[in-house]
Amino acid sequence: MENNLNNPDIINDLIKINNDRIEGYKTALDLAHGLGLDPLPHMFANYIMQSERFIEELTPYVFLEGEQPTEETMLSGKLFRMWMSVKGAIVGNDRKSLLESCEKGEDAFKETYKETLDEHVNELSTVVCNILLDQLSRQSESHEEIKILRDNASK
Repeated sequence: MENNLNNPDIINDLIKINNDRIEGYKTALDLAHGLGLDPLPHMFANYIMQSERFIEELTPYVFLEGEQPTEETMLSGKLFRMWMSVKGAIVGNDRKSLLESCEKGEDAFKETYKETLDEHVNELSTVVCNILLDQLSRQSESHEEIKILRDNASK
């Protein structure tokens, strides 16, 4: 029998991860503007919109369980700590340092989604699991783009 119920706490944790990603890319966007690192601001703005879409896709499944979607970040989470240290990590004020920090955030995001799919699959409907797999696939493309730019950046 297929599970049609979703654990709203798990979905809200994924919404928090996306909120972290949004806040992180807002910080990265400000840094890229300040350092004149075109075209990174446009790319970072796209990643912000991507996470906003991810949240929009997940939100109805929280409501279906009679809960409210969170607007919080994961203050104790890996992603939050990484994003809050972005400014400190840019010691060289350069493109490569910024991209390295963004890649670490993308790694943490991917790890969180994979852990959720591995450890909580029985607490999520097939529909939500498929949404998560699709989001992970789209995020992986963003991650690869960051990685390529990082590899091509010179210090």
